Formats: sequence, structure tokens, C-alpha cells
Amino acid sequence: MKHLSLWMFLVAAPLLTAAQELKGIDPIPFDPNVKTGKLKNGLTYYIRKNTKPENKVDLRLVINAGSILEDDDQQGLAHFMEHMCFNGTKRFPKNALVDYLQSIGVKFGQHLNAYTSFDETVYFLPIPSDSPEKLEKGFQVIEDWAFNAVLTPEEIDKERGVVLEEYRIGLGAEKRMTNRFMPKMMYQSHYADRMPIGQKEILENFKYDKITKFYKDWYRPDLMAVIVVGDIDVAAMEKKIQEHFASYQNPKNERPRKVYEVPNHKETFVAVESDKEASYSRVRLIYKDHTLPKKLVTINDFKKYINEGLFSVMLNNRLTELTNSPTPPFTYGYTYHGGTWARTKEAYQSFAVTQEDKQLDALKVLVEENERVRKFGFTQGELERAKAEYLAQMESQFNDKDKTESENFVSEYQNHFLEQEPVPGIEWTFKAMQKVLPTVQLADLNGMVKDYITTDNRVVIFTGPEKDGLKQPTEKEVLAVLNVNTDKLTPYEDGVAATSLLRGDIKPGSIAKKESNAKLGTTTLTLSNGAKVTYKKTDFKNDEVLLEAISFGGSNLYSNDDIKKVQFANNALSEAGFSGLKLNDINKFMTGKIAQVRPYIGGTTEGLSGSAIPKDLEYMFQMVHAYFTDLNLDKDAFEGYKQKQSAFYKNMASQPNFYFQQEFYGYLYKENPRFNGLIPTEASWAQTDYVLAYNKYKERFANAADFEFYFVGNVDDKAMEIFAAKYIASLPASDKREKPTDLGYRMLKGDHKKIVNKGSDPKSNVSIMYYGDTSYSPKEALAIKALGEILTIKLIEELRENESGVYGISARGSMNKVPYGSYSFNIGFPCGPDNAEKLTASALRELQKIIDNGPEAKDLAKYKEAELLEYKKDIKENAYWMDYLERSFTNNTNPEEIFAVEGKVNGLTAKEVQDVAKKYLTKDKVIGILMPETK
Repeated sequence: MKHLSLWMFLVAAPLLTAAQELKGIDPIPFDPNVKTGKLKNGLTYYIRKNTKPENKVDLRLVINAGSILEDDDQQGLAHFMEHMCFNGTKRFPKNALVDYLQSIGVKFGQHLNAYTSFDETVYFLPIPSDSPEKLEKGFQVIEDWAFNAVLTPEEIDKERGVVLEEYRIGLGAEKRMTNRFMPKMMYQSHYADRMPIGQKEILENFKYDKITKFYKDWYRPDLMAVIVVGDIDVAAMEKKIQEHFASYQNPKNERPRKVYEVPNHKETFVAVESDKEASYSRVRLIYKDHTLPKKLVTINDFKKYINEGLFSVMLNNRLTELTNSPTPPFTYGYTYHGGTWARTKEAYQSFAVTQEDKQLDALKVLVEENERVRKFGFTQGELERAKAEYLAQMESQFNDKDKTESENFVSEYQNHFLEQEPVPGIEWTFKAMQKVLPTVQLADLNGMVKDYITTDNRVVIFTGPEKDGLKQPTEKEVLAVLNVNTDKLTPYEDGVAATSLLRGDIKPGSIAKKESNAKLGTTTLTLSNGAKVTYKKTDFKNDEVLLEAISFGGSNLYSNDDIKKVQFANNALSEAGFSGLKLNDINKFMTGKIAQVRPYIGGTTEGLSGSAIPKDLEYMFQMVHAYFTDLNLDKDAFEGYKQKQSAFYKNMASQPNFYFQQEFYGYLYKENPRFNGLIPTEASWAQTDYVLAYNKYKERFANAADFEFYFVGNVDDKAMEIFAAKYIASLPASDKREKPTDLGYRMLKGDHKKIVNKGSDPKSNVSIMYYGDTSYSPKEALAIKALGEILTIKLIEELRENESGVYGISARGSMNKVPYGSYSFNIGFPCGPDNAEKLTASALRELQKIIDNGPEAKDLAKYKEAELLEYKKDIKENAYWMDYLERSFTNNTNPEEIFAVEGKVNGLTAKEVQDVAKKYLTKDKVIGILMPETK
């Protein structure tokens, strides 16, 4: 079973009483909080009332048909049909659908969306549920998608360009290598010939009747599900489903919905693929199951699924320990048993991202770790940690069962319809987990690897860069690695777990002052060492507390020479661990506990970000104390980090889009002596000074009194006072206070155009930028943000819908106050090289219309509606409050302005938007264009 989230995110069902026993043959129950049924025509529906977020409903139309069902002359038309559903239906001709949904605050692409895969096509429609009219319109939309798309030749031909642009975006090294290894990966399977994006020649030339035929064959009631979850009345929604969908009939002599299998094979297939534009190396080791996936139906199936999960957790913990070693065999490694691209085939799969010349070594480690388990099994300590990890995550989900977002439910019901995944609900699952986990024995798990690993039905795939001097492994070498000599293997050594995150005694400080802000609902503690702790207790999540600690300073205080020496070492500092504990020691100690903290050093600030569940809050405070006072200095850990980073970034510049960004920003920052590239190179690693970075870190975190500590979530007042006094008030502090530093360096001024040539595919990327210094104004900041959203609406209408020149396009505007007042406005889009100049002119023309005439009233209204919908949702999210508190500190503004957002958005005028466009976007601009390399 491939959806691990099943057991983590499902919600309420009847609780198992302590007296009830789990009998192996008993069925897994279906959550009674979900209203489900089937119309006479075969259409399935799921309805659930859920009030997070309020006044919103998630509608989803699921079609059990995708590219796997296409005829030879229809390749790509399942996906094309998805596009056409947005381009004109019976009730919403041409662009009326997107126009209406934008008018009620639904953003195209961000909220309103769809996808097509091999086996299904799914449409997403989240809409406000605060009026009967909006709900009715929502049902009209999904009904029209299902049965009333208007497939006119004119609209089909217009959409060809958009779909071909999406096809173009997907071109590149990964596509080329995938096309070559797919026949081995999906041996003799129809899946190897039905990639959802399709064939370019067919997309360009198919006759109109081919897509009409696909729509009539496969968009039919017995292959559909309608899912409705949100702040609604269940009975009323069931009635609407009947009204909108019951009258449709399945076609006479309907085509059978064939299920395609992936044949087994005796051979071990090896694919060693390389490409000059591949950015990193990867190894995949796949043992395909011999039988069809077994559905989860009974308690015994549930137990087997839990065993599979525990097995993966334990093996992946071992792989993580290896990646945290001074000589990591790979940057990242992961193993699991689950789905492939095909619905009908699961596999035991191992993956690794490796150094470019270490693929065989990485494969050897993956094989050896599997064989180590086969020969020696896991240890009891590993099993207990895996159980604790599973139960901790499950308990956290259980605690937040009444705070689950509607979109999580919708995804679960979709999986139930498409793949018969059970929907028991979190209460049943949590209680069942509590009963099942204690019964799991090592013997249950140690034998599983023998079923997973076979000498047939096996595939090994290597992908990576192609360049002079880099020898590609041969098939013979790969096969030799698979036949590992197990005689030299030794049992896994499970070291002694740490007993504390801290070493040494802590002398607590005290709370010098306690203040409350009734309007914000915050409490501020001024501690004896001068540090300030502000916390806000919320009920948005039962099991979430967020942390942000922030201080002015940052790397802008480093000299020009020093910043280049430490830039790429800063992120390595936490890899060394703290309190004398290595990362693996910390991970083992934190098993079954949910808390994490990450230090950072930015340009103008340094700080800590973290999160925890309430019962583990003290561990988060302990980590804060450790990162301030007892960060390890470990050169071996740094070397391991450098190896992993080098493996991942070494060939990144071979990827055209990344190369473009690197060259473009190198051009813009050419007058900035501190600019050292976007990624580390061999030259930058050579000048990196880890010890200097460590010492600079100690300077940045030497004065806790210069920090503001923010906590948002389900906090307890007494616990906050105790932990703040003990772990923060005890930190070293002084009277020194730092301010943000403006070094005076800026991006290139003037009107410029930079063309960058890279890549063999006919792909371009355009970036249009306006930027400069200005006096920060909250009103202008809102207006330039709105300008970006409004221009995006116009760019989609013109460049996508009218000109069919782009698949995606966006504009973004912002202003900053720190370290200096500035504005920034960007327009970006990928396109075909032949159209780059023309589309750039079109984009600038749409901008000029707003400069000359201001935004249209309907577009300003669309922006406001969407912004207010987002605000009403965000104001009940911990992360939004944290962001606002932090920005208020950075900008030295009153955080109570969080309550004024609605009024400011409603008060925004078309003239204010036009004024910022005139003021800032009629000056110099910089245009960057990626073009293919000339032949």
C-alpha cells in the first residue's frame, strides 16, 4: 500500500472500547462520519461536514480513467481533455468559468486545478460555502466538467499551444533518461507506452473527433466519484449530487475499463543512463512483487501493513545514520515497499542520491544493508524506537482530529474510490495501533526481507551526468555488486542511547516582568538576562507549538573576505550536533518525541526556528539552550556535510534553468564583492573555513538579550514561565543591542538585457525585473502586491488563453523596509524560444495598460475577494500569526495591525495600484532570457 498518510490523517470513527478485541478476520470498518453512496447510474459520492477552514468546501471530481486507456492515436488526449474542461462548458462558455471563479476568490492554478496520471484524472474545486448561490455554481461547474465540456475546433486548436508549452516544460535530461529506462522498469507493460503528457506529433495533429471519443468513452458515471467536504449541510449536499448527476446515463455498449498489469520477468534488467544536462546522480534498486497488490480489508491486513511500515522505519534509520557519518555513502538514501507507476504493481524499492562516480558504491551499501537484515535481523532497541516513532506521530494526529483540514479528507476518499484503500477514521486507527504495536515481535519483521528480495523481477536503474572523464558503470559491474559476499557482513551495532540533550547543570534565571496584550492575546515575559519571550496561546491546533527567535545582526556584520569563507559552512554547523552528541545520538534520543529546532544566520538577522507538540515542549527549550551554549565543533561532521553537498550540487549548473539563474544573478551582482554564486563550487569549498564559521556563529549567539523569542500555539502559561526562566533566562547576555546593517551593495542599476544560452531542448525562460531603493510605505507595499496579483490575472488571460504562448506565468510585487527601503517587481514565464521576444512584449504591453489606465474594476475586485478569503483562513493559523509577529519586530511596526488587514484590502483603490505602477514600473528594467545553445 503506497499511501502511508492513510493511518496518519484519517479522522473520526467510533472508538474501540478497551474490552473489544481485534480479530484477524474482522473487516476494517468504514468511517460513519462520511456519508457515502452510489447513484443508480453508478456514480459514487462521499460527503463529510468539516469546519476547518470555516465557510469553505472542497469539491473534487474523480475520473477513474487516465492515459493508460488512450488509443494509439490518442496519446496525450486524457491530459488534453483535462485542459479542455477549463476552456468552455455548457454553462460557462470560453473563459467564463475561470472568470467567475476568480470573482469569488478562487485562484486559477493555486486553488482551481486538476491533474492527469496513468489511471485517473482529478479536478479540484475549493470554493466559499457562505452562500447558496456559490454552492450551486460549484456543482454546476463539476457537472459540466463531467458531462458538458464544449469541444469546439476553435477552442481545441487554441489549447494545443498551451498543452505543447506544458510538454515543452517537461523536456530535459530527466525525460530523456526516463524514456530510455521505462521499457525495463515497466517491462512489456502498457504503462511504458502511455506517459500522460503524450506524444508531441499527436498533440499537434490529432483530429477533433479523437478527443471527443475519449471524453464520451471514459467520462461516464460508473467511472466517477464526487467528493464534498467542508462547512456544509450533508443532506443538502447529497440532494445536490442527485440533482446534478442522477440524470446522466452510461453510454450504450460502453468500453470495458481494462486493468493493465505489469508482467513478471526472470531477468535482472539494468539501465545505466546518462545525460549532459543531468544535475545529479541517482541509484534505484527495485524488486517487483510477483502478485497483484493485496487490498487492506481485514485486521490481519492492517497488521501486515504496520509491519511493513516498521520495517521501513528501522532500515531507513540505519541509512540515515550512514548519511550522517563522516564518509557518507550517499547524500540521501531511502527504502520502502509500495506502489510503482502502475496501480497493479508494488515493489520493494531502494533509492539513493550519490556522488557522480560513486553509484556502484552506493548500490553496494543498499544491497549490503538489505543483506545485513536478512542475515542478522534488527535489534530489539531498533524495534522499540520504531514503535515509539509510529505511535508518537499517530497520537499527534489523534490529538488534532477535530482540527484536520478538509483537503486531507478529500484525498483519503479519493484513494478509497480509486484503489479501495480503507477509511476507518483516526480514532479507530489510533486505538487499533495501540493494540497492534505491542504484539509485533522481531521475528515478524526479520523474515520480511526474504519475501522482498528475489533474483528475478529485479531492476537496477542508474541515472546521472555525462561528461568527459566520467566512466559509466557497465551492466556487468552492476550485476556483480548485486551478488554481495555476505561472509564479511557484521551485525548492526545499536549504540547506547543518550540520556539527556544537555550536559552540565543549568542555573535558572527569573522573570523580571510579565505583560499582557489583551487585543493580541499575547503575553510578554522580560527575563532576568534581558531576553524577551512573547507567546500567544491559540486553539487552532491541539498539538502544535511554533518557535521563532530573532535578533538583528547576521552575516552583514562579517567582512567581505570572511563572508566568502563561511557562506557555505553556515548550514553545516548544526550537522555537528550539540552537547557532545552527534546527530545520530540526538535522533535516537528524540525517538517518540516530537520537537525540533534549527539555527540560521541570515544577511541581517540570526535566529532559531522550531516546532513541538505541547507535551514535548521542554525538549524544544532544551535544544534552544544547547544551540546557544553548546554547539559542537566537529570537523569530521563538516567533511561529511561537504561531501553530500558536493554530490548534490556538483553538476547543478548543467541544468539549463539553474545555469540561467546563476549567470543572470551573477550579472546583476557583478558589482557586489560579496556575491559568491548561488551554490558551492570546488573553488568556494577550497576557501571555506569551517572553524571561522563556527566562531562567527558563537559571536552571533553570544547575547540572548538581543533576541526576541516568539511562541505561538497550544501553550500552557505555567509551563512557559518555568521553561523560559530555566532555559532562556539562564543564557549568556549583555547590554549590547545590534541593528540591521545596510552595506550599500545593490544589484546592477540601469536598463539591461541579458541573454543566456544553455541547453539542447527548445526551451526558454523569461524574467522581467524592476527594483530599486525607496522609502518604505505600508500602503504602497499593499498596492504593489495587489498589482502583481492583478497583472497575473491579465497575463494568464492574454499570454495563455488568447495567445496560447505559455503554460504558466506570474507577476509578483513586494517592498522591504530592512535593511533599507526597497521595491521589487518580477514577471516570469517559460516559453518556446521563437516566442520569447514576442511574449515579453505582450507581457510589458499588459503592464503598460495598467500604468496608463489603472486596473479594471473587476480585476481589483477579484484580487480583494481572493485576498480576504486567504486572510480569513490564515488568521486562524499558527504560522500566519508567527509570521506577522516576526515581521512586526523586523519592521518595527505594531503587531495589532494584523486586525486591520481586512480594512486595508477593502480600502485599496484602483488609483493606488496605478500610482505604484507609474512610480516604480516606468523606470529602468532588467530582462533576462534563457535561450537554447546555438548549434
